[in-house]
Amino acid sequence: MPEAASGPAVSGPPRLEGVRRIVAVSSAKGGVGKSTVAANLAVALASRGYRVGLADVDIYGPSIPIMFGVSELPHPDAATRLIEPVESCGVRLMSMGFFLDDQAPVVWRGPMAMSATKQFLRGVAWGELDYLIVDLPPGTGDVPLTLAQEIPLDGGIVVTTPQDVALADVTRGAAMLRRVSTPILGVVVNMAGYLCPTCGTRDDLFGTHPAEQIARTIGAPVLAQFPIDARVRETGDAGRPITAADPEHPLSRAYLALAEAVEEALGKLRADLYGAEPVSIDRDDTAGVVRIHWSDAVVTEYTYAGLRGWCPCAVCQGHASQARFVEVEDPRLVGDEGVGRYAVRLHWADGHDTGIYSYGWLREIADFAECRPASSRA
Repeated sequence: MPEAASGPAVSGPPRLEGVRRIVAVSSAKGGVGKSTVAANLAVALASRGYRVGLADVDIYGPSIPIMFGVSELPHPDAATRLIEPVESCGVRLMSMGFFLDDQAPVVWRGPMAMSATKQFLRGVAWGELDYLIVDLPPGTGDVPLTLAQEIPLDGGIVVTTPQDVALADVTRGAAMLRRVSTPILGVVVNMAGYLCPTCGTRDDLFGTHPAEQIARTIGAPVLAQFPIDARVRETGDAGRPITAADPEHPLSRAYLALAEAVEEALGKLRADLYGAEPVSIDRDDTAGVVRIHWSDAVVTEYTYAGLRGWCPCAVCQGHASQARFVEVEDPRLVGDEGVGRYAVRLHWADGHDTGIYSYGWLREIADFAECRPASSRA
């Protein structure tokens, strides 16, 4: 009898309902332009047709409301009691800055900051999102740790400048992300030189380090390098990120390239970690057969009886050290739903719905005799 496939673990913090990918933007040092990168990345992703949210959990120094020119106060939904995000530039926003006046400091100890972080993640009616960008506070303190414990992050981006001090700090920031099991998608080097608009002379005000050296030091690729440009400051201060205010600007196009690089990095990570994933799941109730089309062009088929019999849930498997087949009379499948991006939950007509089938387990049991439809048996 085959052993149960291990597959990705089901335990850990639950995902945010309706949110497909969560990417944290971090920096171990303040003043490197982290929030500018987070804001423009969010707008760039939205301009590519994605549904995007931006959670500003930089509790002590929120700047997203200024960058997006938003001053209205978010309100809770009467039915769900969740806070409705504010929308600007095609991005759904939530920030501590919405609840403060311009001069009010946030004098909070760690537990209060952690509580606010949780509220801005699970207490917000984000709706259906393709991406949620999370703007972290600088450093490696309570808020980043709370974030990692509260929601599973699909990846992190580390923002730095070319100066030696910033690069020394950012290695610690990268280590923090790895410590909380967050894959590092790559590094963004901000303020990478100043190009004089009059004479065209380039000055490396913060020093210079080759991308290869930065990637080798941090252990992650350099996704983008952005020079100092007054237009970025002007548009941000005016309440409209440059990617929204001036889409044809060279830096706006560079942020679009960053958005593409993030998509590619997430796709590669997904493939490296979990392999192929279902593209479509079709049911044939007359034949009692499920057909799954996978991202690697493989098609697998299962009888209803085989799928139900190899259910991996604790109710069906008990405490057996090896997976066992459970006979169920006339099982009928009535629905399925994705669990993160690693498994599928199946719903049966008799109410049984505790079986979470990892993609690896589905690929493995496709070869089991009980799962193979009669038409495919040799």
